[in-house]
Amino acid sequence: MKNHLQFLALVLGGLIVLSPLTIIFLTSLAPSGSTATPDFSWSSLTLKNYWQAWQKGNFLLAFANSTLVALSVTALQVITASLAGYALARLTFRGRRTLLLIILATLVIPFQLLVIPIFLVLKWGNLINTYGALILPTAVNGFSIFLMRQYFTTIPIELEEAGALDGANRWQILTQIMLPLARPALVTVFLFTFIGEWNDLFKPLVFTTRPELTTVQLALAQFQEQFTSNWSLLMAAVIIATVPVVILFLIGQRQFIQGISTTGIKN
Repeated sequence: MKNHLQFLALVLGGLIVLSPLTIIFLTSLAPSGSTATPDFSWSSLTLKNYWQAWQKGNFLLAFANSTLVALSVTALQVITASLAGYALARLTFRGRRTLLLIILATLVIPFQLLVIPIFLVLKWGNLINTYGALILPTAVNGFSIFLMRQYFTTIPIELEEAGALDGANRWQILTQIMLPLARPALVTVFLFTFIGEWNDLFKPLVFTTRPELTTVQLALAQFQEQFTSNWSLLMAAVIIATVPVVILFLIGQRQFIQGISTTGIKN
C-alpha cells in the first residue's frame, strides 16, 4: 500500500511539473498569430511555427555563437577545476584550507556585483564586443573547483601511491589515474557549466553590442520584443532554445546523478 501511494504521489508530481511544458508545446503547434487563447484542435496543429521562428530569430548564428562560447567556457572550467581541485585535495601546502574557504566565499558573490570591474578590465584589454568578453569572465568557477576537490577526496590515496611506486609523476597520476576515475564529476561540471552558459543572458547583454555575437538567449529576448502578441511563434522559439540543453542533460544524467551523489562534504 505504501509503495502504491508513493507511486501515485510521484505520478501526480510528474503531471504537475509536465503540465506547463505540455501547454508550451501545444501552443507552439497552434496556428501562427494565435494570441492568449490558441486553438488546440488536432486538425489545426502545425510545425510551420518552428521554421518561421528559426528564420525570423536568426537562430542559426545564435546557436553557433552559444555553442562556441559554452564549449570554450566549459573546457576552461574543466581544466582549471581539475587542476585546482586536485591541488586542494591532495597537495599539502601552507594556507590550503584558507584558500579553500576563499574559493567557497566566491560562491555567495553574485556575478552582477562584479560586472563593473569586469567590464573595466575587459575594456582595458580591448575585449569588449569580442568572444573573449563572453568566455574569459567565467573561465574559472568556485563551485566547479569545490566539486572536483570533493570528488578527488573520495578516491583512495592508495591508487596514487601505487602509481608513484610505478614511477608516475604528479601529472601522470592526475591525467592517467585521477581524471579517468573522476569521470562522473567531470560530466557534472560539464553539464552545469554548459547549461549555465547556454542559458546566460547577462554577459552578452552587457559586454556585446555587435549583432554577429548574438547568443541564443539574446536572440530569444530580441525575438520576444518583436513578437509579443504571437504566442505560437514565441513558444516555438522557447522550445528551439531549450531542446539542446534538455538533450544534453538526458545523455549525461546518469553520470550527473552519480557525480552529485558521491560528492559529500569532507574535510
